[in-house]
Amino acid sequence: MNEINTKPTILIVDDTPINIAVLYELLQSDYEIKAATNGEDALEIAKGAEKPDLILLDIEMPGMDGYEVCKELKNSTKTKNIPIIFVTAKNNPEDEEYGFNLGAVDYISKPFFPMIVKVRVKTHIGMKIIRDQLEELSMIDGLTRIPNRRYFDDNYTKNFHDAQREKTSLVILMIDVDHFKKYNDNYGHGQGDDCLIKIATALKNTIKRPTDFVSRYGGEEFVVLLKNIDADGAKNVAHNIINAVNDLKIPHEYSPTSDHVTISVGMALKENDLSQAELLKKADDALYRAKEGGRNKFCE
Repeated sequence: MNEINTKPTILIVDDTPINIAVLYELLQSDYEIKAATNGEDALEIAKGAEKPDLILLDIEMPGMDGYEVCKELKNSTKTKNIPIIFVTAKNNPEDEEYGFNLGAVDYISKPFFPMIVKVRVKTHIGMKIIRDQLEELSMIDGLTRIPNRRYFDDNYTKNFHDAQREKTSLVILMIDVDHFKKYNDNYGHGQGDDCLIKIATALKNTIKRPTDFVSRYGGEEFVVLLKNIDADGAKNVAHNIINAVNDLKIPHEYSPTSDHVTISVGMALKENDLSQAELLKKADDALYRAKEGGRNKFCE
């Protein structure tokens, strides 16, 4: 759902301005309203940074009709999850069936009854909010409350392709908690969980830029993705997260490395000929060297 507006956002698409005005008057008290009078403008708005939560879409429009708009929206990963309600004078059962087969969630015939429109919009907005909340929960690690492996995998793919297209840099920091098995074995899994929560919070608080993020990668492993940053900047981040965990001073008397919990970090900078898998392996190999080289450090 749109994070900037407190109200859900509805995009009304109709080539007749009076129809937009009527729907605007009906819905504006409960929703943020955007409008387009043709299919091309509708697609531009729907694919923008602030995506609508629901689209009310006329079918019969000059140029690109509503069916074509719906097809393009459903064929794009960026917009396929936006619910679409057709609002149209085409009210044959065959027309409704065709609209539903394209991916529409509902079909309102013109002339419409205002209360029917309000109820159906409220229903589908409510369902969209629930889906968004479930999707968000599925991307959060249940223990540490930071993004999980699924979130990382999805966003890593997107950011990798963006970096290739825009010819910008991308850095992966692979992180492992040093001697964590010894910690769990001697302090117990409850304290082990508390340790991971504290480390995750420290890592999250150290990553300052909104374009960067940290995820739990699995077990005692974490991964950081840094966008559009040079090698020196990435090294600074690596040093900062190592220092942040050291500053926690979580006692670990069974660690051969230190009297408190530490981390090791492997750093990999995207190069032109590296694939997604190769960049991850490069970071993992660097992490292995950091662990073999004494831990509580980073290698590139």
